[in-house]
Amino acid sequence: MIIKSFAFNPFSTNCYVVESAGDVVLVDPSSQSDAEHERLITCIESLGGVLRRILLTHAHIDHIFGCKRLAEHFGVGIEVHASEVVLLKRAETQAAMFGVALEEPPEPIALIEPGTHIAFGERVWEVLHTPGHSPGSVSFLDREEGLVFAGDVLFAGSIGRTDLWQGSLPTLMRSIFDVLVPLGDDVRVLPGHGPETTIGQERRSNPFLTGQEPL
Repeated sequence: MIIKSFAFNPFSTNCYVVESAGDVVLVDPSSQSDAEHERLITCIESLGGVLRRILLTHAHIDHIFGCKRLAEHFGVGIEVHASEVVLLKRAETQAAMFGVALEEPPEPIALIEPGTHIAFGERVWEVLHTPGHSPGSVSFLDREEGLVFAGDVLFAGSIGRTDLWQGSLPTLMRSIFDVLVPLGDDVRVLPGHGPETTIGQERRSNPFLTGQEPL
């Protein structure tokens, strides 16, 4: 499996391109400018595989900038949890709130269901429901590889903000303690912002986790 990561747009939002046995999956197409779109397209095409799916951990503005351009270029629809569809429909409102430009994303072609699996190439990912930052936030777990794409749930040294629409700190902390922490200390966390970390590193040193119980 090959993982390529990019930090795009004014919010430095991570985007992940994952290839396995000729199949490619794109997680959170955060590219905003023409130059960023082209970097992402070039990366995907250079892998020599076929883009199969565009997956969203959630639908906040910084994670969906590239949805329209990438979906149209590759002819692949976007997929998101049902609770995030309202955010997609309000993408222009989100953009106006932050004073940024946005190409309105297309309607999702499928809804991501927690507890199901995403199979591509030689990989099988588990879909985990990890709300709190947003109501339909999901994380993608590759149990065999020992890594999780956690969106804006858990960061290196921090956690996702909970002051946006339907955010909830108690819900977020339950997602972290009840869903992510039990995955084990060695599991790598590929977050929506900032550098890669591990569950163990955050359990030991993240000020939001150390010495606390779920709210």
